[in-house]
Amino acid sequence: MGGLFGIVSKKNCTLDLFFGIDYHSHLGTRRGGMAVYENGTFNRAIHNIENSPFRTKFEKDVEEMKGNMGIGCISDNEPQPLLVQSHLGSYAITTVGKINNLNDLVQKTFAAGGTHFLEMSGGSINATELVASLINQKESILEGIRFVQSVVEGSMTVLIMTENGLFAARDKLGRLPLLIGKKEDSYCVASESFSYINLGFEDCKELGPAEIVFINMKDGISVLQPPADKMKICTFLWIYYGYPTATYEGVNVEQMRYRCGEMLAKREDNSVNPDIVAGVPDSGIAHAVGYANESGIPFARPFIKYTPTWPRSFMPANQEQRNLIARMKLIPVHPLIKNRKLLLIDDSIVRGTQLRETTDFLYQSGAKEVHVRPACPPIMFSCKYLNFSRSTSELDLITRRIIKMREGDNVPKEVLEDYANPDSKNYKEMVQEICRQLHFTTLMFHRLDDMLDAVGIEPCKLCTYCWNGKE
Repeated sequence: MGGLFGIVSKKNCTLDLFFGIDYHSHLGTRRGGMAVYENGTFNRAIHNIENSPFRTKFEKDVEEMKGNMGIGCISDNEPQPLLVQSHLGSYAITTVGKINNLNDLVQKTFAAGGTHFLEMSGGSINATELVASLINQKESILEGIRFVQSVVEGSMTVLIMTENGLFAARDKLGRLPLLIGKKEDSYCVASESFSYINLGFEDCKELGPAEIVFINMKDGISVLQPPADKMKICTFLWIYYGYPTATYEGVNVEQMRYRCGEMLAKREDNSVNPDIVAGVPDSGIAHAVGYANESGIPFARPFIKYTPTWPRSFMPANQEQRNLIARMKLIPVHPLIKNRKLLLIDDSIVRGTQLRETTDFLYQSGAKEVHVRPACPPIMFSCKYLNFSRSTSELDLITRRIIKMREGDNVPKEVLEDYANPDSKNYKEMVQEICRQLHFTTLMFHRLDDMLDAVGIEPCKLCTYCWNGKE
């Protein structure tokens, strides 16, 4: 997915920039980057972070880079920030999002007079460079950002550093958050609210959907485009992506996960009597705490994530490597497993491979029963906006493989909707088949209505596309 951080200050801000970006490391694994500006000069560093954390790759850069403005990112895709020179002047740009109509926009850029793209990411055009090219088609950066918001299908949040300050623009439907912090001599912009707290900043403002602001130390925060009315923020921020200390739209991630677990426990029919409740580390733990608090069943940790060498929640895009690392990360606590009936809460089931291997590993360690309670409904559609599921095909999803087995190819939309309905016969039989294939003793997914209640903001403001296909 990715995360952004930027800062303007009356003094050298490189160290704050460094730590602010580092606090977004849970959002991506491929590349990190930072750019600073001082006295007419832009300076930039980008490193591959697939095998080493952001902090270790940029320690030397922090010693050498100086500036009173900076932007940076953790990226799961293209290298960025990019440095751009155009008729709009010199600027640095970083983005997070997903462009579904990239090829169409590239052709339109060529037709508008663009001649070429330089930054290639895995053989594909760098989405951030495309955004810069779209902005450069207009007569001002503000007009260019508005143009990007109007033509990009998907989502695109933008952070731009000019000689005079920072432009920050949240994507047009607010699928990802963008927040501003303030302290006596600085402002910062961040994807994650907690990223600036330990740096001495206080919460100042949360941008609304499509809102555009300009920030500098002379004028503070100038709203260039007010927020739009419609919002579709990603619900998975609370279920999985978000760090426990983060807050979006006034709702803290950790508290939401407690409520999520509580609602799961309230749906139980008392036919299952586990000895302990456990969360699959790390994102399932808070959900499990909520379940244990509501049910009265003890919370325990029958396996521990080995964090010294696997400290980050994301893993390589290669599925074989992901499966291997998933096994390597979890170390069993045999006295808490042997002859026990376990109830596991994971954030979600996507392909199902890792959770099946975890379940088999628990049986091999002596577990009597393994009951599974995902903290969200069955995922029915690959994410069109943030690449949550990393699926190149919807048949990567265990739900869609089972539906294809039952219904064949080209399943009508109304049939998929029926499979997403927790009260339908098709849904119940699909869940039974998932339970059988993944070797669980029992399986009960969170209901969509309960999950949305656990978030606590208006359901119409939450994106639920991956569960029900509704945009």
